[in-house]
Amino acid sequence: MTTVAPATVTFDSLDPATGEVVSSHPVHDAAQVQAVVDRARIEAAWWESLGFGGRKERLIRWQKHIVGHLDELVDLVHRENGKPYGDAALEITLAIDHLHWAAGHAEKVLKRRRVSPGLFMANQAASVAYRPLGVVGVIGPWNYPVFTPMGSIAYALAAGNAVVFKPSEHTPAIGEWLATSFVEAVGRPVLQVVTGFGETGAALCAAGVGKVAFTGSPGTARRVMAACAETLTPVLMEAGGKDAMIVDEDADIVAAADAAIWGAAANAGQTCAGVERVYVHERVYDAFVRELSDQATGLAAEPGGKLGPITMPSQIDIIRRHIDDALARGGRAMVGGPEAVGERYVQPTVLVDVPDDALAITEETFGPTVTVTKVRDMADAVARANATTYGLGSTVFGKARAMETAEQLRAGMTAINGVLTFAGVPALPFGGIGDSGFGRIHGPDGLKEFTYSHAITRQRFKPALALTTFQRTEKTEERAGKLIGALYGRGNKKSP
Repeated sequence: MTTVAPATVTFDSLDPATGEVVSSHPVHDAAQVQAVVDRARIEAAWWESLGFGGRKERLIRWQKHIVGHLDELVDLVHRENGKPYGDAALEITLAIDHLHWAAGHAEKVLKRRRVSPGLFMANQAASVAYRPLGVVGVIGPWNYPVFTPMGSIAYALAAGNAVVFKPSEHTPAIGEWLATSFVEAVGRPVLQVVTGFGETGAALCAAGVGKVAFTGSPGTARRVMAACAETLTPVLMEAGGKDAMIVDEDADIVAAADAAIWGAAANAGQTCAGVERVYVHERVYDAFVRELSDQATGLAAEPGGKLGPITMPSQIDIIRRHIDDALARGGRAMVGGPEAVGERYVQPTVLVDVPDDALAITEETFGPTVTVTKVRDMADAVARANATTYGLGSTVFGKARAMETAEQLRAGMTAINGVLTFAGVPALPFGGIGDSGFGRIHGPDGLKEFTYSHAITRQRFKPALALTTFQRTEKTEERAGKLIGALYGRGNKKSP
């Protein structure tokens, strides 16, 4: 919900399944973005003054408002994003659960708490609290237009910040719906929206917000970071992935195949932490490929089907290029292939015998495709899974070595005998390393991400050794040196 005069330039939001116009939205320029951020600073002061209890009460009010209008939001996500109604409802349900968790746990995680002052500062009472940054800018994606940005919005709000949200140009109406619903529930525009393209996002970076949380491609992430660097604005980056699944010889093959095809093809494969690569122990490789192919064959991307359209038209060419490259390098399509790529829909595609340097292995495809590779053992599987610049999510199916294997993966998150389950647990952090970005949403880490720590020391009594004064004597220094030696030097019998 913006608070500035209407922009003279507008753009249309399109239904990716039909190309029909869903709604029109303003392209906000730098001056308009600045006006929204300035208003957000006023709202941030009011919001912080409510305290944890007041914010919790209002966030729960917003939560109930969303639940009460769930069908309305589900329909909008279906029309503007293209995903099936059931997937839209699942996404929103998970977002509501995270909103509830953030509202209920912010005080426990962020309130002032005592810490040990240590031996040398035993006369001090020490404490730390986590305070809001003021205004947080959120630049959201189109693939999960409710769940993903709410991972920043809900936690930033619970931490005491106002939020200015710039949704993807492919899903602006969903962003507007969220901001409007907040005002309807709470009565104040603590959450506001600006709409437009890259220039609008750059303007938000330059508007003096306390932090920018971004979700998108690594290339765009670098541009956002460069824009934020001009004003030393800190950033949180979630920049995609090339996530791997590992299937051990003692895995439940049917369950593993079900998880693999869901992780690869749900939301038409447009999931940053979806499954794009599978590494299978040689002893169960053939059985797994047969089961996966059978399950994939039963799926169809079509109007009213279980798989929706590709939301961003330019992604079609990337998916086609990855499939063609894999086949040109000797790979085989067990299901799908070049003919699976249509004008708006892409059918599930299972690729085998794909070399490690193929695009389908090295680059994020973001479509309903998956490669399956035979490995000799779990050490081989881990090495191949980790051989990527990305490091977002991962999956392990197995029994005896599952936990051991999971702990060796270079990733921000791992699901064992499930897929993407970590995203649904509000208390767990979500985020990656490498080209997948840095920083965390969700859980205590996600709350702290939108704060700064404020440390306080308070003298309880005069110190036995007054060291931070020009009145310090040589005798005091000598006593301090002896104490250091006794506590931490060779004279300390507890030292190794």
